[in-house]
Amino acid sequence: MRIAPHLCFDGQCEAAFTFYQNVFGGELATLKRYGDTPMGQSVPDDWQSRIAHATLVWPGSELFGADVLPEQFQAPQGFIIALGVEEPALAQDLFDALSFDATIITPFESTFWTAGYGMLVDQFGIPWEVNCEEPVDKILESK
Repeated sequence: MRIAPHLCFDGQCEAAFTFYQNVFGGELATLKRYGDTPMGQSVPDDWQSRIAHATLVWPGSELFGADVLPEQFQAPQGFIIALGVEEPALAQDLFDALSFDATIITPFESTFWTAGYGMLVDQFGIPWEVNCEEPVDKILESK
C-alpha cells in the first residue's frame, strides 16, 4: 500500500505542478488535459485546456492533482502535507522555495524536537509543513 496526496485546484493545477516540479525536482509524468479525455465533451469550452490529471514523481514520493469544476472546488482544509527531510540545509531550501508568494504560518527555525521546522500555505492555497528529521541531540553533538 502507498499513500499519495491528490490536490484539487480551481484552474491552477498546471501552474502549481510546474512550481512543485521546480521545488522538488522529479518528473511531471502526467499532465492530461480535459480536452484529451472522454470528459472533454462534458466540460465548458474554456476548460478544455485545464488539467484533468497531473502526476509529479520523484524518488520515494508522488503527488497527484487536478482542476475541478468551480461548483466542485473547495479550498483545502483539514490537512497539511508534511515533508520529512533529513538534511537541515535541504529542509531550509525546500521551505524557502515553497515560500514564494506564500503565507508563512510558522517561520522555519529550530525547535525542541528538531533542527528545523516551518509551516506555510503556498501561493496555490496548499498547506505544507517542512520538518527536519535529524534530531536536535545529533545537531548539538556535532557542535
